[in-house]
Amino acid sequence: MSRLIFVLNGPNLNLLGKRQPHIYGHETLADVERDCRRVAGELRLEMRFHQSNAEYQIIDWIHEARESAGALIINPAAFTHTSVAILDALNTLEVPVLEVHISNVHKREAFRHHSYVSLVASGVIAGFGTHGYQLAIQRAARLIDEAQAAAGAKS
Repeated sequence: MSRLIFVLNGPNLNLLGKRQPHIYGHETLADVERDCRRVAGELRLEMRFHQSNAEYQIIDWIHEARESAGALIINPAAFTHTSVAILDALNTLEVPVLEVHISNVHKREAFRHHSYVSLVASGVIAGFGTHGYQLAIQRAARLIDEAQAAAGAKS
């Protein structure tokens, strides 16, 4: 199994640190990427980190991950609650999918309580701020390690 993980970020996360800091904090997406790269490196993982405001681009990255990734971490942002297309793309993956939200979506508006992505996610991390990304990377590493051990035991 590949030790490559994809970390995908949805709409408006390019404004992290500037948009609603009382909800999302003051860290920028560049800060998040730096911290993710550090944790991934410590866990001997390769990482691709992307953000887009365009649904089709996120779907294209999911398709790319289908061919090469050992796990996928996604903060779909507003697409969480609206995108059946992203759900359909995620359903094509045969690797763990971890869903991350910076805020606790369950304490927010009712429309944010439903997630299409959760229907396919191996796990969901919400409300831990940007630290949730690091937790997701640690979990992804463990899932990859377990899958590699299971594959080794079968051979």
